Amino acid sequence: MNRLPTVSALTANSIGWGFFLCTDKSVRTGRGGDYLALTLADATGEVVARAFDNVDRLRGEFEVGEFVKVQGRANLFNGRLQFLVETIRRVMAGPDSQDRREGFREDAVVPSAPRPIDQMWSELQQVVAAVRNPHLNALVARIVSEHESALRLWPAARVVHHAYRGGFLEHVLTMAEAGRGLAVLYGADTDLVVTGAILHDIGKLQELQYDTATTYTRDGNMVGHITLGSIMAHDACRAIAGFPDTLRSQVLHLIGSHHGERALGSPVEPLSIEAFILSAVDGLDATINQVRRAIRDDDSSSEFTGYQSRLGRVLWKGATT
Repeated sequence: MNRLPTVSALTANSIGWGFFLCTDKSVRTGRGGDYLALTLADATGEVVARAFDNVDRLRGEFEVGEFVKVQGRANLFNGRLQFLVETIRRVMAGPDSQDRREGFREDAVVPSAPRPIDQMWSELQQVVAAVRNPHLNALVARIVSEHESALRLWPAARVVHHAYRGGFLEHVLTMAEAGRGLAVLYGADTDLVVTGAILHDIGKLQELQYDTATTYTRDGNMVGHITLGSIMAHDACRAIAGFPDTLRSQVLHLIGSHHGERALGSPVEPLSIEAFILSAVDGLDATINQVRRAIRDDDSSSEFTGYQSRLGRVLWKGATT
């Protein structure tokens, strides 16, 4: 049997075996009994998968967050591609394992940002260095330095946007660039907006647990990233000698209000020009990332995607003729 193409190249006629990362796994009950509902991913995307046979045996062969070797075939269900699993097991990743000899590589199956991590990290260092306010520079430099290992890897979310390795960095850098431009245009404090871009989601380093798959921590479920990030920033401000109280309040306000509305999870709504800018660029970058992913993953021949429930609409992919 042939090796499967990458997720982005799968078609309804694809059949064979391949290596993937299991990012979601549950047992559900359908008309024919229990089945495994899975999400399989590689560096190019992800695909919904189902296993209808031998469920009791297959469910114990792997866990969420593990690399798996899968055999089966793709098909279309309700107009969308899915993969029907015949066999699945965790990858044997030892240096001399059969799976290695057959071509298994971690970097080929971990969804990652399109830009190299080292390149983005270098760019973040430049963004930090460009913050001229000495107190804000000390604040962002301190937090970025303390959390370098996580910042290099963390996704920006578990599911919705930039939900892949390096997604946090990618999101922060885009927000910093867009926010700086808008701050100049509207005569706002560029240092504050850039600081907010770097720190607005910093609590996600404690909200999310990330290795190869992303899950919520206890504090993530019970406290949430906005509160966790506010605590982190507050403690860092207190550790910097002479950090002004008013500036601390401004930073905490940026973190607390970046979702824009209480209905969207912010404990406070934007009250300053800098907070309005930060909330706007956060929402825009998250939305554009979702749009690009939806268009990329839609494999229909139509010039429009299927209905995107999170966005509340179909999306135009471009003219087909």
